[in-house]
Amino acid sequence: MKSKDHKYIILFDGVCNFCNSSVNFIIDHDSKRRFVFASLQSKYAQKLLKKHHILFSSPNSIVLFDKEKYYFKSEAALKIAGKLDGLWPAFSAFQILPKSFLDFLYDLVAQNRYRIFGKSDSCRLPDSALKERFLG
Repeated sequence: MKSKDHKYIILFDGVCNFCNSSVNFIIDHDSKRRFVFASLQSKYAQKLLKKHHILFSSPNSIVLFDKEKYYFKSEAALKIAGKLDGLWPAFSAFQILPKSFLDFLYDLVAQNRYRIFGKSDSCRLPDSALKERFLG
């Protein structure tokens, strides 16, 4: 794969309405089409996590894969923001804050996301125009 063809893989909770909205937001602000997606519940995601020896008991974190590196929670979110169109890369400046504080805020949203935003019965199925951006 050529470096210009490099894709970042985002694993997300496929039944979480907030997570699905976040994926839609990323797609809308990713004109360079750098990101591809897989639900944490998918076989593809499970294989990828296993390959990297990552154990997940619940899908409370977004996971960003950048080649052989991976990021979780607030670090993943800020790295994603740094690659989006518009002013969103400015959010990368929050990386100067302690990771423990940023992850605390992330966990606060993650632990309440179903209650606040709701939950679907199944993972999102992409339409034909977006199918190539979803793995597994």
